[in-house]
Amino acid sequence: MKGTFKMFVGLTLVVGSLLAGCGGSPTSTAPAAAPAGEASSGAPASTKPQVFRANLTSEPSTADPGLAKDTTSGAIVRATFDGLTRLDKDAKPMNSVASDVKISDDKRVYTFTIRDSKWSNGDPVTAHDFEFAWKRVLDPKLGAEYAYQLYYIKNAEKVHTGKAQADELGVKALDDKTLEVTLENPTPFFLELTAFYTYYPVDKKVVEANPNWANEAATHVSNGPFKMTGWEHKSKIVLEKNENYWDKDAVKLDRIEFAMIEDDNTALSMFENGELDWAGQPLGGLPTDAIPSLKEAGKLVVHPKATMYWYKINTTKGVLQNVKIRKALAYAVDRQSIVDNITQVGQVPTMGMLPQSMIIKPEGYFRDNDVETAKKLLAEGMQELGLSQFPTITMSYNPTDRHKKIAEAMQDQWKRNLGIDVKLAIKEFKVHLQDLHELNYEIGRLGWNADFNDPINYLEMFRDAKTGNNDTGWENARYKELLQQSAMESDPEKRKQLFAEAEQIFMDAMPVIPLFTDVDVWVQSDKVKGVQVDGLGFIDLKWAEMVE
Repeated sequence: MKGTFKMFVGLTLVVGSLLAGCGGSPTSTAPAAAPAGEASSGAPASTKPQVFRANLTSEPSTADPGLAKDTTSGAIVRATFDGLTRLDKDAKPMNSVASDVKISDDKRVYTFTIRDSKWSNGDPVTAHDFEFAWKRVLDPKLGAEYAYQLYYIKNAEKVHTGKAQADELGVKALDDKTLEVTLENPTPFFLELTAFYTYYPVDKKVVEANPNWANEAATHVSNGPFKMTGWEHKSKIVLEKNENYWDKDAVKLDRIEFAMIEDDNTALSMFENGELDWAGQPLGGLPTDAIPSLKEAGKLVVHPKATMYWYKINTTKGVLQNVKIRKALAYAVDRQSIVDNITQVGQVPTMGMLPQSMIIKPEGYFRDNDVETAKKLLAEGMQELGLSQFPTITMSYNPTDRHKKIAEAMQDQWKRNLGIDVKLAIKEFKVHLQDLHELNYEIGRLGWNADFNDPINYLEMFRDAKTGNNDTGWENARYKELLQQSAMESDPEKRKQLFAEAEQIFMDAMPVIPLFTDVDVWVQSDKVKGVQVDGLGFIDLKWAEMVE
């Protein structure tokens, strides 16, 4: 399977599991999920409740769309909330809570008409809820790590950094049904952004009455296809069909039950015993040892996505402040061995910061497994630091079978190739994310799913040291300047040149160790239809159903 998806360019997206049943070919597809409001199966309606059961590898870090920052939380939020737009099976935005949108001639002013819809508690969803939600995300007191995703809106960055008042933000509810949004610059992908959870509304009345509203099922209020009715922390989450959802007729599932089993072998056993209908990504993981047999049996679904698997480096601590040492660590990794022997399903070794579907420099910025150069850089870095012996450093990751084996492989490669000792630290996912954000780590694993199909989505993450998802402590004035120029550049080729220079600066500094462009892999019951997994790695259960 090596290199299977190298030609996956431009995000031609598949409805995931689409609908391939467990007995199908690993790359086969079946009919796409039905559009909203249309029947998705010719089968006669069943009176038996439709229940979809899947595993989340870890406890979601939040169920608040303004604070969501990881795929686990994103899956919960995407099921329980709805934005102005929603992505279809091809990851193209379609109207959702907004029934209509008008765009000004200069492409800077968007006027959304809000359709009649309700919150799960019966409150009406209004344009004021969107205005409130976006201003809330930009309030530094909330601590939203994704606040920078709103910077496309006029004065958003100034509001977030305290240089402008909230009422100067380019978003205004003209009345209950009309939301006017003014952008800093024309943004071709803005309607994709409004489908992303940072742009979701929250019920203003609920949030103002209870700051902890999103922490428990009993107080959680949402406007999406499903509502949360149970949350046994670190054990189980239950979602049920939201009878107040504006497009409820398109929702076939009566209930979704998410287990939280950290051990991938246990989750796969539960699937094989009929206790789960889905095991693996994007919700959880599969044991790497089971991949060959699942693939051989035709049970494995393999789905390309715009996702990088990498290790972030805390550039503010100890020996990792030295760029030559960071480069030595990156160069000494044998990515090809990792994708051939551990991941095994078509991941592509990637020696840059961008995934294959957005790549600017396909050959990369260094050679994979370049041990000789790595040794030279390590020696030079240690000399610059006045070290005769390299200290033990710690590499942290969250518990899944795949993460563990990749970390152990890198640990072994660095020992053999560079003679350095690396300690491994396993952390609960929520704790791991928080430690990354607080720079309480040395080297830490993280994958990055693109939020929309444009290189800026990766590049902007590292624009400022304090950007919510940077987590490396690194920043560069020229890099920031190039990204600011790109926001005002309308010529695609010139914009690409700006991105190329920015990526070169980033890779010269090496604040992350890129490993490979990832894929999603999972197994699913033959009964599962209509689950939408797109090429950005997003899973949407709105159109899912269980067919006997």
